[in-house]
Amino acid sequence: MTTTTAPELVASCWTSAGSAAPLQNPETSPVPIAERLEAIASTGWSGFGLAHDDLATARATLGFPALRDLIDVAGLRYVEVELLTDWWDESLAPAWRPKFDLLLEAAETLGARFIKVGTSIGKPLDDLDFLVEPLRRLTAEAALRGTRIALEPMPFSMVGSVPVAADLMRKVDLPGCGLVVDYWHVFRAGTTLDELSASLEADKVFGVELNDAAAEVRGTLFEDTRDNRRLCGQGDQDVTGFIRSLKALGFDGPWGVEILSDEHRALPVKEALQAAHATTLACFPADSR
Repeated sequence: MTTTTAPELVASCWTSAGSAAPLQNPETSPVPIAERLEAIASTGWSGFGLAHDDLATARATLGFPALRDLIDVAGLRYVEVELLTDWWDESLAPAWRPKFDLLLEAAETLGARFIKVGTSIGKPLDDLDFLVEPLRRLTAEAALRGTRIALEPMPFSMVGSVPVAADLMRKVDLPGCGLVVDYWHVFRAGTTLDELSASLEADKVFGVELNDAAAEVRGTLFEDTRDNRRLCGQGDQDVTGFIRSLKALGFDGPWGVEILSDEHRALPVKEALQAAHATTLACFPADSR
């Protein structure tokens, strides 16, 4: 008789952040970290993510070693930390370098699997060769602290799609540098599941983020991604097909869930986490639940 193990789900940072949102200043969650961890653990998640501003607050208050103790007591197995931008521009190092140092410290102390990095909001670029050496430098530093670098392509950023990002990874050519593949960004970039599968190797997929979206964009792409994402199975993306495609490549979790919407932020955190977990689990093929 065969048995299946339930998929392990990671509540990406915004999924448990309450009313906080990207590019809000600061991006700090109003939910105390201990309460947040309790809500995550009690609703069935295997891990969670924290953004830079929450990490800075945690370090300044309880400290990273004490946070690691809370994570262990909660029984959470996976930690993700984010997000670094401007890392390719040495003239901006006085701004991004302290953020990277904090993320490195957090990753090392908390046992984060990778540090998520992004690129500037704007039109996707055709020539990304200028990012190769900076990514190699970040990756070398991350390796010294026991973690990796994971780049997230977004259709409203310099690295606009997963196929383009996968080509960049082949040029970087380091085992400690890979990708976060967020289905919202795949869907909005117009990348089909066949194109996605053809472009990727499993060893370059460090993280996956599940979510859903309506067929039509509301507002700008950034406004749509921040305010209008749907729970898995409640939009027009083929979430189950996406999961099948990633599993066929050889990726089998843990699976991040990143829900960003006005509706999600308005809910009590535990209720929001319960809804995100249950709807995501329902999208997994029956033989993998």
